Amino acid sequence: MTTNAAEPADESPTRARRRAPAGAAVLREDVTEAIRAAVFEELAAVGYARMSIEGIARRAGVGKTAVYRRWRSKLHLVLDVVSAMAVLGLPVPDTGSLEGDLRLLYEVTSRALRHPVASQVIPDLQAEAARNPDIAEAFQRALRDGQESVASKIVAAAAERGEVSPGLDPDLALDLISGPLYWRSVVIRSPKPPKGYLERLARATAGALKAL
Repeated sequence: MTTNAAEPADESPTRARRRAPAGAAVLREDVTEAIRAAVFEELAAVGYARMSIEGIARRAGVGKTAVYRRWRSKLHLVLDVVSAMAVLGLPVPDTGSLEGDLRLLYEVTSRALRHPVASQVIPDLQAEAARNPDIAEAFQRALRDGQESVASKIVAAAAERGEVSPGLDPDLALDLISGPLYWRSVVIRSPKPPKGYLERLARATAGALKAL
């Protein structure tokens, strides 16, 4: 990772006031993003339990002070990064058909879940979530919000085309769309799907949604 220069640890009051009239530290966005990226890498390398602010700072190429300026603790840092996953979300497919949209969604999601970092971070956070309610809430919200946003738009577009009922239960639709791939990729951690699997899954899911 590219090393970022550490933010100044100590500044005179006069200089601080000149830079930030309100008295607040000016936080460089590139340093913030370097720290967030380092969190994912550190989680993948050592897991949440062994992860430390020192390790994150070293991986990001900054001092510990730069981390503590932004987050009070390791827990707050991880909660912020996990919550940001929901904001990023997934691209909404627009192929013109329900089956086509589902197939594209599955292809993108499958690649993302097989990414070396994601394949290590997600199971570790799931295990930690069983012990920490705050992490559990943030992790579930990140996963659900990202998937729910895309799934609801796919279903809405299908309803406009007359492919599914306009009164389709959104929670049931989300379970049908997201459940199979997450089961395969996250729960049992199966390797890359065999050839044609995602196409068959998209066809089966589309058929199930149309039958509701």
